[in-house]
Order: sequence, then C-alpha cells, then structure tokens
Amino acid sequence: MGLRIMGIIPARFASTRFPGKPLVDIAGKSMIMRVYEQAKKATLLSDVIVATDDERIFNHVKEHGGKVLMTATTHQNGTERCAEVAEQFSSEADAFINIQGDEPCIHPEQINQVAELLMQQGVQIATLQKRIDDVSLLQNPTIIKVVSTGGKAHYFSRSAIPFFRNDSFDNWLKQHTYFKHIGIYGFQKDVLLNVVKIVPSPLEMAEQLEQLRWLENGYTIHLGETTQESYSVDVEKDVDRIVSILNR
Repeated sequence: MGLRIMGIIPARFASTRFPGKPLVDIAGKSMIMRVYEQAKKATLLSDVIVATDDERIFNHVKEHGGKVLMTATTHQNGTERCAEVAEQFSSEADAFINIQGDEPCIHPEQINQVAELLMQQGVQIATLQKRIDDVSLLQNPTIIKVVSTGGKAHYFSRSAIPFFRNDSFDNWLKQHTYFKHIGIYGFQKDVLLNVVKIVPSPLEMAEQLEQLRWLENGYTIHLGETTQESYSVDVEKDVDRIVSILNR
C-alpha cells in the first residue's frame, strides 16, 4: 500500500489583521470552501480536513459538505493545529500536508508536488520554492526567500541571501538565482508530532519563521520548484485581487 497523505487546512477566526477571513465571501463562495474544494482536487491526497477552533467556521464547513475537526484554542500556529489532527487520525494517514487556509487559488498540482516529495525515501519535510524574477521582491520582507542546494533548504530569510557586496542591487538577479518560499508544508507523521514539541529557536525568533526551528534542530527540508504563483489573503483589500484573478 502506498503512502496515505492527508491534507489539513488550519483555519482560525481571530486573525489580527483580518478577523473572520476564512468566512469572507469571494465571488459567491467563502474563502475556506474555495481552499477546501481546490485541495480536494489533489489526486494524491487520501483525505482533506479543515482544522479550526471556531464554531462559526466548523458549522459553515459542515453545512457545505466539508470535513472539519474542532481543535484547541491554545495553538500558536497552523503546524500545532495540524499536529492535533495528526494525533487524532494517526491510524488513517502516514503523512500530512499543511495547506494554507488563506490561499483560495491554491493549485492542486502544487499539493500533489509536495505529496510526491513525501513519497521519496528519506524525506522528512517537504515544501516548494518559486524563482524570483522581480528585483523588488528581494527587498520585500514579507516575501520569504529560501537558500538551497541540491533540492534541500539551508536557510529561510526575509532578507536576500547571498548579499552581493561589490555589485549594485539592481544586478543581483543577473548574478544569482533567488527563490521565494511557497508556504505549503508536508510532514511525515512522526516528524510533525515531534517538531511541535521543540521550543522556539533563536533564528526562528529573529526572523519569525518557524521552519528555521526545524533546521536548527537537524531536520531536513526538501524542496520542489514550482512555476505557479500563490496568492494569499492577508488583509481585506486582497479580496479584490483574488476576485480579479478568478475572473481571469
């Protein structure tokens, strides 16, 4: 029997920048159901489940025919929420993919790509990177950059690495291929259950990137390269951009 991989979509109501965003209407359908339906199209997932701490989201997903689990309100991030699901469904899946609940245009192909990485021998954690072709993204701290060789991540940063000391910033993309991180994570079950027990690390606290905690504690993160863009809804004005993308 092949690897059984479950997709988990963490969704919380109390976002500081955009409260209630999983339930925001995007062209006649809630954001969480758009993510759920896209994830269900991924052919390599054995199941998809929404993990929430809010009854409004729970009831909404249930009413629209989705699978949903009520989780604790004490989780610090989506990874911890996914780990609770992994514990409850440990007999039904061997690996789990954390699918961002604020990317209503998530590509099923990207989910499958992460699943394919998890199926390879020795892969503990899998994620995606996309080539940066706009120099302005290098200076944007909200765009997470990844430093990698041989399909494995060495470091993630809000800064552009490497820094070309003897060349003007505008030439950096001609000197080096930079990649942005696409925030979808796949974990082998035991890895997911273990990483959430590790205390935050110095690099993680500096950059506010939890994947640095995993690297600092000896875990290997494998990378697949995607050419497809990801679009997240961080604030309310992002909804209009998503609607225009859907209309295209």
